[in-house]
Amino acid sequence: MSKARSSLLRSGLIHLALITYTLIALFPVFLTLVNSLKARNAIFREPLALPTPKTFSLVGYETVLAQGDFLGYFQNSLIVTVVSIALVLLFGAMAAFALSEYRFRGNMLMGLYLALGIMIPIRLGTVAILQGMVATGLVNTRTALILVYTAQGLPLAIFILSEFMRTVSDDLKNAGRIDGLSEYAIFFRLVLPLVRPAMATVAVFTMIPIWNDLWFPLILAPGEATKTITLGAQMFIGQYVTNWNAVLSALSLAILPVLVLYVIFSRQLIRGITSGAVK
Repeated sequence: MSKARSSLLRSGLIHLALITYTLIALFPVFLTLVNSLKARNAIFREPLALPTPKTFSLVGYETVLAQGDFLGYFQNSLIVTVVSIALVLLFGAMAAFALSEYRFRGNMLMGLYLALGIMIPIRLGTVAILQGMVATGLVNTRTALILVYTAQGLPLAIFILSEFMRTVSDDLKNAGRIDGLSEYAIFFRLVLPLVRPAMATVAVFTMIPIWNDLWFPLILAPGEATKTITLGAQMFIGQYVTNWNAVLSALSLAILPVLVLYVIFSRQLIRGITSGAVK
């Protein structure tokens, strides 16, 4: 009985800690969404209160859609994020397959070199990156952002995927070779379907910093035609006056794709994280 009570108490404390952490993490999102639906005065008077018939207002969303090209900013963010994630998954999976499947001189050193990319922030190379983009004429283009974000996401993708690919059965791959499959066919038809949870995990971990990034869009693509959604939201923040209705509404719209992605890939994400924990 004492062991059962102790186990029950431990489980209760763990769930309490997880619930507390979840509430703390969701509180800023809740605050942003709620205040985006209120009038300006109500935001400052009662920031924690829910919208009422008197305080409810969509002026922030109307301002966001009327001023600037918000749909264009949204499209730029979507294109940059989707293309970057696709390139990170493709090249990261191929590099992880090569490191985990083939033994060659410098294999371990190559893996260590790629892992260093996780520890060293890419922003330290901002000056060199900007010089390179200026020299190649890629400033104020979505291509510049895609290249930077792909380089930023590859180290973590390779690190995660290589660990998963080492668990794929060698017998399965050898059977494919006996049947005459090429290495590309083995990679795309046999290996990738078995590491889908890891791919979903990498996609989510890659998307969030790309979608929320303000640094590189501000430096590499500040033009009106290439602004991302986070950079576009800055137009409502002034030196003396800030349109908080518009800012909160823009941030609320920016949150939606992340929530949709999590809902779609939540099972794969949890499966990938727990599989990595078991390993």
